Amino acid sequence: MKLDTVADKKVLVTGAAMGLGKLFAERAVREGAATVVLWDINESALKETAVELSGRGAAIHYYVVDVAAQDSIAAAAATVRAEVGDIDILVNNAGIVRGNSYFWETTDRADIEKTMAINSLAPMYITLEFLPAMVRGSGEARVMTIASSAGLVANPRMSVYAASKWAALGWSDSVRIELEQAGHDHVKVTTVCPTYINTGMFDGAKGFLFTPILEQDDVVDTSWREMKAGNPLVILPWTSRLNKAISGLLPIKLRDLFLSSVGVYHSMEEFTGRKKSSSAA
Repeated sequence: MKLDTVADKKVLVTGAAMGLGKLFAERAVREGAATVVLWDINESALKETAVELSGRGAAIHYYVVDVAAQDSIAAAAATVRAEVGDIDILVNNAGIVRGNSYFWETTDRADIEKTMAINSLAPMYITLEFLPAMVRGSGEARVMTIASSAGLVANPRMSVYAASKWAALGWSDSVRIELEQAGHDHVKVTTVCPTYINTGMFDGAKGFLFTPILEQDDVVDTSWREMKAGNPLVILPWTSRLNKAISGLLPIKLRDLFLSSVGVYHSMEEFTGRKKSSSAA
């Protein structure tokens, strides 16, 4: 069923201190959510966002959480259940991206583990904390995971990030099918796969043919609408869907030639990024 609004729902957003996460939280408050729960590792920015969102009708709860650590997730989730109750809308938004070097030039191997932990494992562990109650309940519930178009096609100079987003996409869409198969139609899963967004996380990355850097508000507007509608997959922009379709049809050498010629394979060459941030794009 379609969910027209999140009014009176309890919403949890990870990576909520800034960027897309903050915008998702603002959207929940604006629509009249009963409670909005903010998770982020950046304590100062998190507090500022909580203050900004307070006094607008929704109860605001914020928690400093390291989503790279399973123990931190479990502890925070237990606190949320005790202080807020079960969650109706979960937005898995937290994410990181590291360097634009070739894989064999990796100098900090901890970045590999952290990228996979935050982008791939965290959505799994966080969802596992709240999904069972959604399944047991009868009200409309939603899980939205922000993956990436990097999870649709291979891309050089971001191999670990691409791997983490391929994993997030595969897991999220599989859970969607599981819920449908088990007859839990009141719980819908949406996976969002945007190209580069102007959050600062992808500073230096270049748009490619007919694919400019996406605006945050546009991504949030579309993702939020599709999540409420219960639609399974959001790919932004249309060129990303085209690239995926063409890549699936062409032999590998022609695929590589095509993606290189339109600029996809060169889009990370000047990437600098927002160093050591944990808020998602």
